[in-house]
Amino acid sequence: MESMVRKAGVVAGCVMMLAGCAGMDSSRSSAGDMTFFVSSVGPGKGADLGGLEGADRHCQSLAQAAGAGQHTWRAYLSTQGAGLSDPNYVNARDRIGAGPWRNAKGEVIAKNVDDLHSANNNVTKQTALDEKGQPINGRTDKPNKHDILTGSRPDGTAFPGAPFSDMTCGNWTKSGADGSAMLGHHDRVGPIDAPWAKSWNSSHPTRGCNPEGLRSTGGDGLLYCFAAK
Repeated sequence: MESMVRKAGVVAGCVMMLAGCAGMDSSRSSAGDMTFFVSSVGPGKGADLGGLEGADRHCQSLAQAAGAGQHTWRAYLSTQGAGLSDPNYVNARDRIGAGPWRNAKGEVIAKNVDDLHSANNNVTKQTALDEKGQPINGRTDKPNKHDILTGSRPDGTAFPGAPFSDMTCGNWTKSGADGSAMLGHHDRVGPIDAPWAKSWNSSHPTRGCNPEGLRSTGGDGLLYCFAAK
C-alpha cells in the first residue's frame, strides 16, 4: 500500500512537471509568433532615430530581447523627398511585409497591407501591445504615450517634400525644437470625435523633434514595429 502511494506521488509530480514545461513552451511559441508590437521605449533621442536604419535596428533589438528575433523587423515609418518631383521617398506601407500581423497574445492586427489601412484593422489600445505583451498608456493614462511616430498619411504613404512642411523630423534625424513629424494614436482616441483625431497612423504633427516636444502632445518617441519576414 505504502509503495502504491509513493508511486502515485511520483506520477503526480511528473504530471505537474510536464504541465509546467508545456506552459513554458507555449510562452516561447507565443513570443516567436509575434509579428507586430508597439515599442515599449523609444531610442532616446526624440525623433532622431538614426534614420530608417536606426529605427529598424531598434525594433529588431526589442524583438530579439522578447524572443522574436528570428523575424526581420521594420519600423512603420515614411520618409520625404526634397520636393514634389524628388523620387527619393519611402512609404511606410511598402516596407513592412505582406502580413498577417499578430501581437504578443496572438491577436490578429491586420490580415494584409490593405486591411491594415482600412477601417477593418484591429489596432486598438487593447491590441496595440508592446513587445512584452503589455499595454501602452493611452490618452486617459498618466503619462499619456498614445502618440506613435509614423511620418505617414492615412493610406501609409509619404507626404510630399518641400514646399510642404517637414513631417518626418528630417527623415528621422532631428532631435531639436525645429521640425515636426506626423503621429498616430494607437488607442484610437483624440480630443474630438473626428476621423483624424482617432487615426492610428496619421492624426497630427509633433511640436518639434526633441523629447520634450514629443511629450508635450502625449508621446514618448514610440514606434510601430512589424515583422516584414
